[in-house]
Amino acid sequence: MKKILGIAALAAVLMTGATSCKKFSEQRKGNTSTSGLTTVMCDNSFKNIMQQEIDVYEYCYPEASVIPYYVSEREALDSVLSLKSPLAVISRELTPEETKFLKDRKKTAHCQRIAVDAIALIVNPENPVDQLSKKEIGEILTGKVENWNDIWPSKLGKIEVVFDDAQSSTVKYMRDSLTFGEEFGNNVYAQGSNQAVFEAVKTHKNAIGVIGVSWIASDLKTAAASVEERARTSQSSDTTNIAFNEAIKVLKVNGNESPVGYKPYQAYIFSGQYPLYRSIFMVCTSVPGTTAHGFYSFVTGVQGQKLIQMTGILPATVRPRMVSVN
Repeated sequence: MKKILGIAALAAVLMTGATSCKKFSEQRKGNTSTSGLTTVMCDNSFKNIMQQEIDVYEYCYPEASVIPYYVSEREALDSVLSLKSPLAVISRELTPEETKFLKDRKKTAHCQRIAVDAIALIVNPENPVDQLSKKEIGEILTGKVENWNDIWPSKLGKIEVVFDDAQSSTVKYMRDSLTFGEEFGNNVYAQGSNQAVFEAVKTHKNAIGVIGVSWIASDLKTAAASVEERARTSQSSDTTNIAFNEAIKVLKVNGNESPVGYKPYQAYIFSGQYPLYRSIFMVCTSVPGTTAHGFYSFVTGVQGQKLIQMTGILPATVRPRMVSVN
């Protein structure tokens, strides 16, 4: 009888540790990888991605709670380095100096790439321009090109560039990659949020928005779906077809060495043909067996990666698709 009870107890433990999304009736106590409270500091640009991860993780593990703070990348990194939060989502890896800084404070930093994000350029549907080169984008950002007519025959007038926030990682990426540190022109504005960028482009025919691709996927119906539906989809093995929101136009972008432009679809991000992309990293300073590390494992695992794929960006772990052809 004792042996039978022991086997039953082991089976119960294995069922509890599984990654299925069933709601458990047992009341768990304490801080474990599937129960307890933790915080995550996330770059504002990745809010749409991280919120979906949190929603599904908390649905899968109802006794776990992840409190997000959507801040600038600098604030997210500072929170981890000052040990105020065990988790951060940023657009770069930790430097050797930052890793050593944490190690000196007896914290082992786990840092893993979770996705490759594309920076999309969006305009009003009535804008006749369909494609820009990296060179043209750089000239627009620095104010050397100020009028849409200088790009394509148009009566739209002055080009107005809109970002989410002056301190965002998107601004930093565009400055580092396209203007090489040169200051932006007087035609560049910060709207305060990614949603505000989207709305500005919808209502201003002469505006061009710079925004993470996950914010414009029409498959954001995924975000509008119930948590149960998202959890179920993230467990399936099929692929997700992404289209862009029809309220705006997504521009093609070509590298300076090629006349062919591409939109930021996952396939072109993967191949590198779409030239405006960056990595997203997740940092965890918590030990295994804690809620923070449990959430980190979820995001970097199969289910978390599928959720990222559903938002329109490229997950760090690309899931292969088997196709049968007659």
